[in-house]
Amino acid sequence: MAKSPYMWELGQKPPIIKQHSIAKHEILHSYLVAYICTLISSPNQEVFRLTLVDGFAGGGIYLHESSSTEVLGSPFIMLQAVEEAAFLVNKERKKPVKLLVDFFFIEADRLAAAVLRKELISRGYDREIGRTVHIFETSFQSKADDLATFIRNKGRAARAIFLLDQYGYSEVPTFMINSLMRNVPGAEVILTFAVDSLVNFIGDHRSSQAMLKRIGLTGLLRGRSIQEIKRSETNWRLYIQSSLYKDLVDGCGARFYTPFFIRSTQGHGDYWLLHLSQRPRARDVMTRIHWEKNNLFVHYGGSGLDMFDMLGYVPKEDPTYTGQMAFYFDDPAKSASISALSNQIPHLIYPEPEGMSFSELFATTCNSSPASAVIYKEALCTLVQQKELEILSPDGRQRRAAGTIHDNDQILPPRQRHFLF
Repeated sequence: MAKSPYMWELGQKPPIIKQHSIAKHEILHSYLVAYICTLISSPNQEVFRLTLVDGFAGGGIYLHESSSTEVLGSPFIMLQAVEEAAFLVNKERKKPVKLLVDFFFIEADRLAAAVLRKELISRGYDREIGRTVHIFETSFQSKADDLATFIRNKGRAARAIFLLDQYGYSEVPTFMINSLMRNVPGAEVILTFAVDSLVNFIGDHRSSQAMLKRIGLTGLLRGRSIQEIKRSETNWRLYIQSSLYKDLVDGCGARFYTPFFIRSTQGHGDYWLLHLSQRPRARDVMTRIHWEKNNLFVHYGGSGLDMFDMLGYVPKEDPTYTGQMAFYFDDPAKSASISALSNQIPHLIYPEPEGMSFSELFATTCNSSPASAVIYKEALCTLVQQKELEILSPDGRQRRAAGTIHDNDQILPPRQRHFLF
């Protein structure tokens, strides 16, 4: 078991939390609010069921590294996000939607679990403990199967989000996430993975091979030794990271994924925050959060459909933290994405005489692009204006504006085809 960098004890000061971890909490909060608001779209919906699982909950409270002010942890981020989403979806409804959300906070450390319980009680959640809020003093691995059964028993939709903020890279094997994805079709996972720690540890020794087997990444080195990779690859760390990223998402069994590369103030990459899901809509919601947060985008590929990227956050360049401006996920990045997609999408559409729907285009290409669905639609609108494509609704109406394009609209080659250079 990886050792936690945080230590809690009743009556003692909370541990220090660093800015890059606070950024992770902001992403979680924004995603949960957007997720709930997106799924509660019908004006006739009366009930919304969801299960939120924090697999490494901690003690729920920290002190900020620079200001020493109290900072609430991920269990409270989840609780507050649901409260905010409930307000937003119901503020203009005549008949409110009832949010039936179960929270599972799992923490293996006895002292941390005791502090979490105390903080929940002191902040007014005492009546919910044992009813909608459940605290388990055990490991996530020991509860994973029971949680899957609980979620399936809630009904057909079986929506659930698992926050697996592990303290390293070995606490949540890929096959465990794969099992969750198979057994709970509506499940999503937000996984922390300490990529730099793994790359630093990996080697040609037996302990390295045993660790890779334990977490389900035995093919990571592609049959080569570390010494061979270092001799033949100019940037051997990036080579291993790219192999790791592919094997990790494949091993987890997610159809859709979004990487976010969070860097610490000490310099090189710290860890990945990976969002794994089975639905393109969920992937799009997380991608929109990246653009809205407008934090540093560490990019190793193109801005269109040929991306290998780590969508990254660097606390030193967070304008809300230091006053400095970030230069990625901004207007130039958006323009570059629209331009790249405008060049690449026709090559996908022209070979298909019947074209393809927008939902098919997005679902089959979004994993390799930093663009959100909105940016895809703006690129398509540009192509329509240039008469490179046509977009028709199911009843034959032409779509000319990005805001009018829907999932089941058909994207077609133009009747008078232009040459592509």
